[in-house]
Amino acid sequence: MPEPDSADVGGPVTTTDYALDPELAAALPELPALDLTDLPAARTTLAAIRSTLPAPDESGVRVTDIAVPGPAGAPDVPLRIYRPEVVRGTGGILDVHGGGFVMGDVDGSHAANLALCRAVGVPVVTVEYRLAPETPYPGPLEDCYAGLTWFSEHADEVDVDPTRIAVHGTSAGGGLAAALALLARDRGGPEIAFQFLAIPELDDRLETPSMRAFVDTPVWNRPNAVVSWECYVGADIRGTDAVPPYAAPARATDLTGLPPAYVSVMAFDPLRDEGIAYALALQAAGVPVELHLYPGTFHGSTLVPGAAVTKRMAVEKYTVLGRAVA
Repeated sequence: MPEPDSADVGGPVTTTDYALDPELAAALPELPALDLTDLPAARTTLAAIRSTLPAPDESGVRVTDIAVPGPAGAPDVPLRIYRPEVVRGTGGILDVHGGGFVMGDVDGSHAANLALCRAVGVPVVTVEYRLAPETPYPGPLEDCYAGLTWFSEHADEVDVDPTRIAVHGTSAGGGLAAALALLARDRGGPEIAFQFLAIPELDDRLETPSMRAFVDTPVWNRPNAVVSWECYVGADIRGTDAVPPYAAPARATDLTGLPPAYVSVMAFDPLRDEGIAYALALQAAGVPVELHLYPGTFHGSTLVPGAAVTKRMAVEKYTVLGRAVA
């Protein structure tokens, strides 16, 4: 099963006003909440929680950290490369971590990527992109593009078929992965074989029914989304036509020619409806897409790894990505 991304944490969750899966509801008092309205405090809390976690199991995986050339005029981009001892596919996975564009790093997604590498049996590369608001759009996306470019151009060094690279992202990472697919199409490469968009953050306009309704849902809610987008694209243009589709992929009007996709959404997540809408738009554009809405779940449900629904998500993710990079 996937390890939770430690970017999705903050103080205790007490919300019980939703028809949550019973196993998830029972775990709410033990879960941390995320409050981006005080971003320095949230980052400090994240670091404190991470310091208490046990070291992840690195068996069966070789891990290497490197730095590659970044965007023009920007620093090099750190990458972490995971190579499985048991190889099951010819492709590879570029992972983009979550954290609302403002939190998270490769250490926070380390346990999840170890599990992903072992389960799918292909190399995984994850990107240490710069965070907003210190580095707003397009900096984080360009860092991810630099990572994708290196992965494609050096695929032989990690025994990967460059035509079989999938992009994988969760939450803000899902939004960045969707934007990568758009950017790579429009720049003529690198080739992306598949896009796995888990609970993706796609739309700065914050106008969907789920975004308007879910103001106090566990882990992620509308107030956090407002802060996240204003940090990423700027408070002065958030929600206006000045936001480009590479920043907010839900704004894209041409989705033709994009790689096949898998989109997952959670029932009680403010991001739910923008994920559904994006999947339907991909389908309408002729892009093969699979959409899965998990009932009784919320953004960050994988923080309850023992829940049956979380285990089901893990099996599905590994199965879908395994097929994509076979």
